Amino acid sequence: MTIYFNGSFMPIEHAKVPVLDRGFIFGDGVYEVIPVYSRRAFRLREHLARLQHSLDGIQLPNPHTEDEWVAILTELIARNTLEDQYLYLHITRGVAPRDHAFPNPPVAPTVFAMSNPLVHPPAALLQSGVACITAQDNRWLRCDIKAIALLPNVLLRQSAVTAGCAEAILIRDDSFLTEGAASNIFVVRDGVLLAPPKDNLMLPGITYDVLLELAAANGIPHLVRRILKEELFSADELLLTSSTREVLAVTTLDGKAVGDGRPGAMFTRMYELYQTFKREVMRK
Repeated sequence: MTIYFNGSFMPIEHAKVPVLDRGFIFGDGVYEVIPVYSRRAFRLREHLARLQHSLDGIQLPNPHTEDEWVAILTELIARNTLEDQYLYLHITRGVAPRDHAFPNPPVAPTVFAMSNPLVHPPAALLQSGVACITAQDNRWLRCDIKAIALLPNVLLRQSAVTAGCAEAILIRDDSFLTEGAASNIFVVRDGVLLAPPKDNLMLPGITYDVLLELAAANGIPHLVRRILKEELFSADELLLTSSTREVLAVTTLDGKAVGDGRPGAMFTRMYELYQTFKREVMRK
């Protein structure tokens, strides 16, 4: 595996991070994940805009211009062999003596990027759907920042794994749906595709955007609004989306069937539209 680390391309085993890096000590940094189809980064500019939003959120200057990022990531894709990949970018505030305050004067940030295989959901999972649990959304109030300090998400996702489920669907203040521990969630009620609003309580997903665009372009009724807990539990269908999982049907929630316990008509329609979009847009 060839990676990019602090200005150079190298084998991953050659990269070393000092123990006083603020990402290691404080989790002081941000990250981004970008899917690559047929060796083309999907919506690279939009992902870089989201990266900029995260950097602005933690008051960390971007170490590269947008064009520099495009050049770096294009080269990283070329140096790795797979047709479908996902890129992981990781930027920390850099190496400095341990102090909660930002280093003054500022130090050089640590910049790391790598490529991993993009594994598509297997056919059996598409046919059966996935089981999920619900959990209290006990994370901080800036979930729109893609921060590397992901321990709350890790614990929430592990609670799902321990329960033999694919994901934890998060409910804030015992009141309304936010998102999954590592995904976005859509609710289907009475033929309408419902999505939680983009705000500080959820990460604005790029796949989330694609699904709403596809719904709008194909005349599928959809709304973006707060989704109450009661609406989640009485949904006709639930859809789970992310850059790596694409679109999946949630067929079991907290041990109970969602709808009739099988992937529904809305999932089938949105999945087909997404695959067509992937063939005709993402890969060209």
